Amino acid sequence: MQKQRTQATIEIQPVGQPLTTEAQIATAIESVLFVSGRPLERTELRKLLDIDEERLMQGLHTLEYELESQGRGIRLQRLGTQVQLVTAPEHARFIAALLGLPMTARLTTAAMETLSVIAYRQPVTRAQIETIRGVNSDRALASLIQHGFVVEVGRAQTVGRPTLFATTPEFLQQFGLTSLDQLPQVTLESEHTKEEM
Repeated sequence: MQKQRTQATIEIQPVGQPLTTEAQIATAIESVLFVSGRPLERTELRKLLDIDEERLMQGLHTLEYELESQGRGIRLQRLGTQVQLVTAPEHARFIAALLGLPMTARLTTAAMETLSVIAYRQPVTRAQIETIRGVNSDRALASLIQHGFVVEVGRAQTVGRPTLFATTPEFLQQFGLTSLDQLPQVTLESEHTKEEM
């Protein structure tokens, strides 16, 4: 005699009172991001929590502050309109040991230069990268894509519709960043300053 498995469809309905405080919103965001295990769009979070963009941003700020100020083992990572929970960069060696991963990715100087251009100028085309670097960047770009630090994000609305490249959440994680806002500020010298020297 074979047992039949039956599958029940359960519709989850929001229960309880609406989220009213920043702390409630922050803990709800933390729970949803923890369970999702992947980056979520802010629009998804707003819909799930039934809140507007302003309250979502306040909740994200509160959660980010709480995680960092308490020295917790996770951080809130933002990339564009996506957010996710990631491990704290200071604990990367323990996670790498647990998962049997190498601690660092070996990148050539050319790949690091290319990655820098993409990080600061994204989205950017191959031609723009090569104009800034002054050399061909095919190998460096292929290496960055292979390591998962860069992805194609679309096509530029110009003649020939060249591919646009941008960094990934893996880039942020590898470099211990929670958002692109944490990149070091770069001050570019103007042509006038160079001439004066």
